[in-house]
Amino acid sequence: MAAVITSPLEFNVADLYVDLREMAGRHLMLKCEGFNFAGSIKLKAAVEMVDAMERDGRVTPGTTLVESSSGNMGVALSLVAASKGYRFVCVTDVRCTHAARRAMEAFGSEVHVISEPDSSGAYLGSRIAYVRALCRDNPGFVWLNQYANPCNWMGHYRSTAPEIAKEFPDLDVLFVGAGTTGTLMGCARYFRETQPSVRIVAVDSVGSVTFGTKAATRLIPGLGTSVRPQILDESLVDDVVHVEERDTVRTCHELVRRGYLFGGSTGTVVSGALRWLSTRDENLVCVAIAPDFGGNYLDSLYQGKWLADAGLTADSD
Repeated sequence: MAAVITSPLEFNVADLYVDLREMAGRHLMLKCEGFNFAGSIKLKAAVEMVDAMERDGRVTPGTTLVESSSGNMGVALSLVAASKGYRFVCVTDVRCTHAARRAMEAFGSEVHVISEPDSSGAYLGSRIAYVRALCRDNPGFVWLNQYANPCNWMGHYRSTAPEIAKEFPDLDVLFVGAGTTGTLMGCARYFRETQPSVRIVAVDSVGSVTFGTKAATRLIPGLGTSVRPQILDESLVDDVVHVEERDTVRTCHELVRRGYLFGGSTGTVVSGALRWLSTRDENLVCVAIAPDFGGNYLDSLYQGKWLADAGLTADSD
């Protein structure tokens, strides 16, 4: 029987996994989260945050939603806003891909691109400052604040983690990329409460300050932060793996040569997971979460000139 929906928010594929054993030589299942109309896992958190604010009366007809995003959350909130009839303003920066910006604008969103870095040399602090100024100067603007909003992780506590637990009741290790840490915290909280034997491994980008490491320039949007997310609780994380962007590129290219066009966040997570697994028991049951696909990265991760200019050309290219 055909599936029929009346809203784009009703569709999300929850149970598709790629077995990476042939590529990696290890039992690693990759949960694909890009099969929805926003194209990434961020749709879950976007819906949860907006729904909660509607219930609380903080978002009403005529409200303008505002958020800082490097790409995927902006696209997800653009879709949610279009579906529900809200105006949405996204504050992003020069690292945001042109495809993501075009998608937001196609949904009817207003996109502000920050080009001046903050004192750390990154852009997140500048983006947040701009969001605060917009909300201060414009009555009716509401900042969702994915970095501090518990509904960011609640979306994954309610959906992503239970979906994995249902398919893999004997799960040993879960690898989750750390951006705003919404997916990480939602999954970590769920398994700590229901299946505490599951080891939670966070995968972050080198140059991110999330877990207390030194800030450095990062060129690939998605994972990593230059301002520690307020929703992060490190006590729920068992291990952290930091991945160089060159390794992200190498892994993305290895996957695409096998027909899997994934985004930068997925390449980072897979690279970190395989490095962590290289010194562990081969019989572990492991799942890694793939936040998105690679369509938004065709002009960067999969474009030779961009890689060469960025100094990120993979060794095999």
